[in-house]
Amino acid sequence: MVAISPESRDTRVDVRFLRDDGYFSDGFGRIVAGAVPPLLPTLVGALVVATLVVAGLGQLSGITLFAPAVALLLSGAASGHPHDGRFDWMIPPVLRGTEYLYLLALGHGSDVPAPLVFVLLAVVALHHCDAVRRTRCGVRPPVWTMRARLGWDGRMLLIALGGVLGWLPFAYGALAGYLVVLLVWETWTSWLATPITAVADVPRNEQGGVDASTT
Repeated sequence: MVAISPESRDTRVDVRFLRDDGYFSDGFGRIVAGAVPPLLPTLVGALVVATLVVAGLGQLSGITLFAPAVALLLSGAASGHPHDGRFDWMIPPVLRGTEYLYLLALGHGSDVPAPLVFVLLAVVALHHCDAVRRTRCGVRPPVWTMRARLGWDGRMLLIALGGVLGWLPFAYGALAGYLVVLLVWETWTSWLATPITAVADVPRNEQGGVDASTT
């Protein structure tokens, strides 16, 4: 195991990083410049999406498929906020749950093959778990990786576009395949780039064993 000094390890988690914003959400946040508190617009957007799901998301067609994603973009206006409020830690879970609900409800209601829906949800969840886990370990994923994931807004809008064009199963499959390749590639390159402490450089105790503090 690689020895990481206390000074080089930062276990603080920035809520804004865990939002997983894409280009659209981030752009709205830059326009508002952090003036909007994040909790209220996020909850309102999630409530609108939940209402559309209950009303029958599979019955939406054409441009109306963009309605849930556009509603949730209300949260994007607050993406530049410091997220230092008492309940701002709730923002990432709400965004995650809303995205999962949208992908699941739209896929199920539009007769997308269940395996495609499952794979897409699973790989999106794996990306989220990867970001959270590595951030808690003090090693964030590269910026280019976070951008390449498209963000929750980019993924939702891309799926909606697939529905508008009548290519919804293809959109689910293509997005899932893209995210799988991205996850495998980024994980592989990260492992290769991780420095490994040479055995000769590890301090040993008087009995010839490795000191516990260095492992």
